[in-house]
Amino acid sequence: MQARMQNPAMVLPAAMTAIQELDRAAKSGTVPRETLDLVHLRASQINGCSVCVDSGSRHAQKAGVSTERLFAAAAWRESPHFTDAERAALALTEAVTRLADRPDPVPDDVWSAAAAHYDEEQLASLLLVIATTNLFNRLNAATRQVAGVW
Repeated sequence: MQARMQNPAMVLPAAMTAIQELDRAAKSGTVPRETLDLVHLRASQINGCSVCVDSGSRHAQKAGVSTERLFAAAAWRESPHFTDAERAALALTEAVTRLADRPDPVPDDVWSAAAAHYDEEQLASLLLVIATTNLFNRLNAATRQVAGVW
């Protein structure tokens, strides 16, 4: 596999700086890092972004996410490896990542479950991490970036 072009955020360095600053701000709150890593991984799996699945798994593992949890992220509903709060974050991730898949993109039950575990600042962090991940996924997928090539 060969990339069609460099990642657009690399072509326009100011864009990469802005995206990285947004990512830092999104992760600066009190949502546990493991949760944010799992959210990033799940959105990347849904979008088929091999670059983000690869790099996200490596970063999550270095940050302490167990191999069992990384392997189970795609099947989190059927896995015993996740807390109720993480399940709510993963459900929110799936809804926000798949906006066009249903008439009500983020149903009230998904939002209420997330809001039961996370305050407004934490929800903001989750949403911004999900959005930033989706941005990177779309740039990488459109340009066919190759995983493991840094």
